[in-house]
Amino acid sequence: MHVERHGDPSRPRILLLHGGGVAGWMWTPVREHLDPRTRLLIPDLPGHDRSAHEPYTSHERTVGDLISILETEKAGPTTVAGFSLGAQLAVLLAAERPDLVDRVVVISAQAEPTPAPRLVLALLRSASGLARFRWFARLQAKELFVPPALLDDYQRTSSAMTTPNLVAAVGENIRFTIPDGWRAFPGQALILAGSREKALMRRSAEALHRSSPGSTLEFVRDAGHGIPLQQPELLARWLEH
Repeated sequence: MHVERHGDPSRPRILLLHGGGVAGWMWTPVREHLDPRTRLLIPDLPGHDRSAHEPYTSHERTVGDLISILETEKAGPTTVAGFSLGAQLAVLLAAERPDLVDRVVVISAQAEPTPAPRLVLALLRSASGLARFRWFARLQAKELFVPPALLDDYQRTSSAMTTPNLVAAVGENIRFTIPDGWRAFPGQALILAGSREKALMRRSAEALHRSSPGSTLEFVRDAGHGIPLQQPELLARWLEH
């Protein structure tokens, strides 16, 4: 798995996990509002951008790879922030290895399975070839709040993602349920969702909050499913708090 490392190695680390169909570049607007000394680990998850050659097999396998990365770093507990698919991975990582995670920021995580997942994935397979067209990438980028400066990164990532990887990642995403270990996570947990997100996403945020008694829930005003790109300065403040 490709991982970018930034900042001062002596500082506490923050692991940033991107959403499905994008890559580590999506954190660029947030990074612009962070202290440049902030220690960051930013992977491209399997199947995405510079890790496009690696198959996305499951959330479980990906979390195992992330655990290996954190153990190799040997730098103590980590703040883990994830968006969408990456937020589900952050929840799983905190639930499975709380010794590695002292704080988790869960941004727009679906935690309620989508009805009729086979139909959804069949439609996805039929439309996946459109990703290579720039006009389609522009439409998708607008829906995801990708700014013009990152449009080339988005098109590169979406066009390089294979149909099997896309279907596998989305399949894991839409079937996700809250893991048992989440309730017992002893660290700090901040759960975020946009006030303008779909009802499913708002219900998911509330369910994650109920399942973690010590967590904090915030609905970000005027944000949709794109908080790191819509409100990067606000998210940077939360990450450095």
